[in-house]
Amino acid sequence: MKRVFGKLFILGCLILLPSCLGWFLEKPTFTLKEISVARISSTGIDFVVGIEVQNPNHFDLKIRSLEYAIFLNDNQVGTGRLEKAVRIAKSSSARVEVPLQADFRKKGNLLESILLGQPLRYKIEGVVILDAVLGSATVPFSQSGEFPVPRK
Repeated sequence: MKRVFGKLFILGCLILLPSCLGWFLEKPTFTLKEISVARISSTGIDFVVGIEVQNPNHFDLKIRSLEYAIFLNDNQVGTGRLEKAVRIAKSSSARVEVPLQADFRKKGNLLESILLGQPLRYKIEGVVILDAVLGSATVPFSQSGEFPVPRK
């Protein structure tokens, strides 16, 4: 009888453990590191955005999915979704490149700032689905800062 209860207890712990990842997880941080132009059209610009993801945990994380919105100078310039899995080693960072399509027809002052090489205030917000040894978790995030635009 003790064996049956012992096995049921272990099974219960294994079922509940993945939902407890949020208790042990320190949220990763997301910092905009680079914006490069992939394509320019008459209505907008396709960018590739380099985001550094810092994993402060003492265990590896895997980004399973990443949905994001990027704001430059308080204007939302685009949203996107990354479906490619990315592994971030414990206590380290990894660079993730994400696509961003921006429509500049209504954002003339933002385009002017980019062309003049003026620093841009940015905010990245969204939701990331993380996998770890203990299970998975859906984590909202928001990070802001200033990004220098290189002059050419």
